[in-house]
Amino acid sequence: MSVEMITVLMLTSLIATIMMGFPIGFSLAGIATIFGMIFVGPQIANTFMLRTHVVLSDYTLIAIPLFVFMGIVIEKSGLAGRLYDAIYVLTGKLKGGLAIATVLTCTIFAAATGVVGATVVTMGIISMPAMMKYKYDKPLASGAVCAGGALGILIPPSILILVYAPVANVSVGALLIGAFVPGMVLALLYVSYIGIRCFITPSMGPSASEDGLHYSFLEKTKMFCVSVLPVLALILAVLGTIFFGLAAPTEAAAIGALAAIFLALAYRKLTINTLVEAAIRTAKTSAMVYLVVIGASFFTTVFVRLGCGRVIESSILGLPFGPWGVLIVMWVIIIIMGCFLDWIGIIMIVVPLFTPIAVKLGFDPVWFSLMNIIVLQTSFLTPPFALTIFYLKGIAPPEVTLGDIYKGVVPYLLLMLGALLIFSIFPDILLFMPRLAGLI
Repeated sequence: MSVEMITVLMLTSLIATIMMGFPIGFSLAGIATIFGMIFVGPQIANTFMLRTHVVLSDYTLIAIPLFVFMGIVIEKSGLAGRLYDAIYVLTGKLKGGLAIATVLTCTIFAAATGVVGATVVTMGIISMPAMMKYKYDKPLASGAVCAGGALGILIPPSILILVYAPVANVSVGALLIGAFVPGMVLALLYVSYIGIRCFITPSMGPSASEDGLHYSFLEKTKMFCVSVLPVLALILAVLGTIFFGLAAPTEAAAIGALAAIFLALAYRKLTINTLVEAAIRTAKTSAMVYLVVIGASFFTTVFVRLGCGRVIESSILGLPFGPWGVLIVMWVIIIIMGCFLDWIGIIMIVVPLFTPIAVKLGFDPVWFSLMNIIVLQTSFLTPPFALTIFYLKGIAPPEVTLGDIYKGVVPYLLLMLGALLIFSIFPDILLFMPRLAGLI
């Protein structure tokens, strides 16, 4: 059987298995085992055991359970509610102030937890009833929560980055530091869009200033210091130690987990039940991630050993579109896959194939990785497999329909594409921070 035929069979079998509902980790490992046994032989089992050992002994991946634990403890500390109240008071006089406060709170909360689901669910419960009370446009309000929550996979600490970097053979520290700027740029674009939209059509986001007028400047300052500054200190504890070379990403994750415990203790939310629940959820989430990583390692090993990687590489490089055209094709593939697969499956399938191609085309691997991570945000917003939309629908007020949410995310998807264009024209925006930190 030709290598081309094996490549087609492996990819179609994998996609069919995943679409039938099998877990991605088992699908990757199962297809790898079947094709490995058929075309390599029983000795492929030795390679699988070696790959399992490599994944489980990877020092960088230890940061995953630490960041997950940190995010869960922060979620349980009631920090999101405090953040939203503080930012709401500061933005209440603005048209669209509640939606702006939602995006800003999502941005900060995402930077503190790195978990999309926690951000969307928590902010949906807190902000949606308030925006419905003031008659906000339902698509505008829904889109703010979904798009703001999706920033959790981009703004560090991000579990996605911890998984992506080893697969792409790129520095974890470079991606963590580099992702901060595009995350802030996207948050600024979202806030600007809401402000301009509500300035043009005030009825879409009425001011809620009457609820904030009784707060004095001193009270607002105190609220900011108590509710916002501790979170910023937590973010600095994680990113600052990496940026200044004081700690590796895994060590910074440990610092962040410890800081989260102290923060929960300071807010008097640290209980035995909280720690037990955080430990159990961390174990479950980390086990799922490790299972997918191990399965993907099996799949990649067989795929490359059979020569399928060269087939994909030659096919894409042979496209008559030039380097940028090939790049766009790869991003379109990621966007389409995002409609049906979650981010971890997309990373494990396409990143090992696309990264060498991008390097051969002359693109910086760190820049290409950051651009891919931005593109991967679309997987949380594009139906039918749009996790943020389903998270929000599950906890939104009854008057908010699925159609409202779908309609609401469209402008933010367009803003993401606009940001990609900006970062393509000015790549140094993404590379400035990693270079300044001496990571590339």
